[in-house]
Amino acid sequence: MNVHEIERGASPHDWRDADDRTLAAAVAAGEREAFVYLMRRYNQRLYRLARATLRDDAEAQDALQDAYLAAYRAIGSFRGDARLSTWLSRLVLNACLARLRRHARRQAAAPTVSISANDGSDLELVDTSHEASPDDALMRAQIRALLERKLDALPEAFRVVFVLRCVEELSVEETAQCLGIAEATVRTRHFRARSLLRESLAQELDSAERDVFSFDGARCDRIVAAVLARLELR
Repeated sequence: MNVHEIERGASPHDWRDADDRTLAAAVAAGEREAFVYLMRRYNQRLYRLARATLRDDAEAQDALQDAYLAAYRAIGSFRGDARLSTWLSRLVLNACLARLRRHARRQAAAPTVSISANDGSDLELVDTSHEASPDDALMRAQIRALLERKLDALPEAFRVVFVLRCVEELSVEETAQCLGIAEATVRTRHFRARSLLRESLAQELDSAERDVFSFDGARCDRIVAAVLARLELR
């Protein structure tokens, strides 16, 4: 059974009150609706984790699918020693690392091949919870794209911690459990990631200051044309 077959006709609300062990047991017993709800419950967090690790939208989505398939096969072994979200996060990280290793091997065999850079076209992270004007939506998309580019430039260790702590708002303890690192390491990487982002964004703003209220190009042409037109009418 693949993910697409499972999703068809599923009701994602039947398992809202289930705890981790009950939900895992239902999935292990072949309850399709339980598995669909599990995926919908954790999709955003796990996608963001994969995206922060791989820096590529398509690769992150493929890794997430791989992780879900691995989870479906292995969920019978889940005993509740850690949170289900933590267990799933580790599977996602394993899937991401496997992809990175495969890519490294391909790079070694054919150095001219490279993973395509993210073009920022994925709009799933845009907040659509309220109506907004096209200009507002465009502005948010541009800001989001800028932040994603700056995040992509961070070292992986800092990038992943930042996403879990600031984007997903996990606690220090939850982040440490998810990544299998010490809480002190989480704090250090989080602080360093924020510092690097601030520096990078400040440089971007410094460069943009010279272009504030720019009055060249098409805007300048329109004013000149409008004035000439008014003079001709008089």
